Amino acid sequence: MEIGGYNFPDELYYDPEHFWVRVEGDELVMGMDDFAQQLAGEIVYVQLPNEGKKLKKGKKLAKVESGKWLGKILSPVNGELIAVNEDLELKPELINQDCYGAGWMYRLKANALSELEDLLRGAGAVRAWVEAEIAKHASEG
Repeated sequence: MEIGGYNFPDELYYDPEHFWVRVEGDELVMGMDDFAQQLAGEIVYVQLPNEGKKLKKGKKLAKVESGKWLGKILSPVNGELIAVNEDLELKPELINQDCYGAGWMYRLKANALSELEDLLRGAGAVRAWVEAEIAKHASEG
């Protein structure tokens, strides 16, 4: 769905910190959402932690940086990091070019998929959240 010029695919789960999660079998794929990548500007660095890293929901997983912004990536679930998108090491701008496709960041193995229920999903919830974020950032700028 398109909200205020930003793309938010319906089938994804969204973390309020502006990362998306897609379920693929018993794995989760995670990346930065369209709002965050546009607001951040050109992404210049993505931390690629070691596979096997234990994840704690709400705790720092990695960091991402643009020319004007440095942000923490928090884990959306308890579990384990099972893969990183190594293409981002040389081409972090893939996040800007295709944040929901080639610009994916991490593959996770959740201890319990039920933890996804804490994320935003569904047109009404996502639209209300994104519209509030747009208003918040418009008043800051």
